[in-house]
Amino acid sequence: MLETFEIDPDRADPEVPPDYNVAPTKTSPVVIARTPKDTDDKQPQRQLRNLKWGLTPFWAKDPKIGSRMINARAETVHEKPAYRQSFKSRRAIIPVSGFYEWFPTEEVGKTGKPLKQPYYIHPAGGDILPLAGIFDFWRNPDVPEDDPDAWLVTFSVITTNSTDDVGHIHDRMPMSVAEANWADWLDPTNTDVDYARSLMAPPAPGSLDTYPVSKAVNNVRNNGEDLVKPITTGDAH
Repeated sequence: MLETFEIDPDRADPEVPPDYNVAPTKTSPVVIARTPKDTDDKQPQRQLRNLKWGLTPFWAKDPKIGSRMINARAETVHEKPAYRQSFKSRRAIIPVSGFYEWFPTEEVGKTGKPLKQPYYIHPAGGDILPLAGIFDFWRNPDVPEDDPDAWLVTFSVITTNSTDDVGHIHDRMPMSVAEANWADWLDPTNTDVDYARSLMAPPAPGSLDTYPVSKAVNNVRNNGEDLVKPITTGDAH
């Protein structure tokens, strides 16, 4: 990721182990850009930071609100109070190998509701999928400024209506940012929200592969590369 996004290793958090089941409130690598305050060079510098999934706005009274704010709709991210300031100057790229979506089946569970079959959706070429996102800083008022827990940094993924590649499984999917747009997208000095909105798009039609995977992914305690191996739906358990 450092090579792909041209990030100096000195501006990266420690490497985290592979995670095949990233769930809300877990930590994941996120690409951001910040303008240095302690040098004469005011060009935004890219960073790779391990941030918590579920955006806690800077004005929140309770950081637990972030567990309900994992996704921001592309149609309204620039105007919703929880997201608009972040979208204006704190945009991010979340590099992933792929993502899961769930499709209702005809099988009914113990609750009487249809059971859902998970699908793994990933770039056909096996490359990194750069998802569009936003991030924010929340200051914990109960600890001093120099405390390691003084700041909580969190992110949300921006979503949109699904393309045909994914629409038969789920009606929403993440937005992505093409490489040609990374610099402008990440630039915190680019505060033109209409322009920023034009820089993200759904993954190009035909660029994603989709296949069913084990229902073990439904439990966040399960992890490992077996979760992304294709199955026949009769083996879904």
